[in-house]
Amino acid sequence: MKGQTQSIKIHPLNSMGFTLIELMVVMVIIGLLAATVVPKFFGHIDKARQQDAQAQIELLGQALDLYRLEKHKYPTTDQGLQAISSYLKKELPKDPWGNEYIYQSPGQEGRSYDLISYGADKTEGGEENDLDIVSWKHFE
Repeated sequence: MKGQTQSIKIHPLNSMGFTLIELMVVMVIIGLLAATVVPKFFGHIDKARQQDAQAQIELLGQALDLYRLEKHKYPTTDQGLQAISSYLKKELPKDPWGNEYIYQSPGQEGRSYDLISYGADKTEGGEENDLDIVSWKHFE
């Protein structure tokens, strides 16, 4: 079997896989889809955090009302929300952005208390995701 040559099979280029152009087209399409879907998805997350903060503030308000029923007054600003921890089923929550809720008693403008989350920007005021979530009570 000397002198025999081995034949090598050559495959056509189109059967070897995807070309660089095809891969780039797919990546561009995925990028365009992500650019339209991702902002809508994150918009829902921001709204959910605001709704969560509102729900937590309402629960804290209920605990403050229970404290008032027992003690005939709201806790002072110095006592803070720690004073109502025994009225909560779980530990005192932080707002959805990881910050402590702001509690002031007496509140501004003669209110019994103010309970505030400053939102994502952690500063007073703001719009959209940075909107402050505020609850207050006023008893004569």
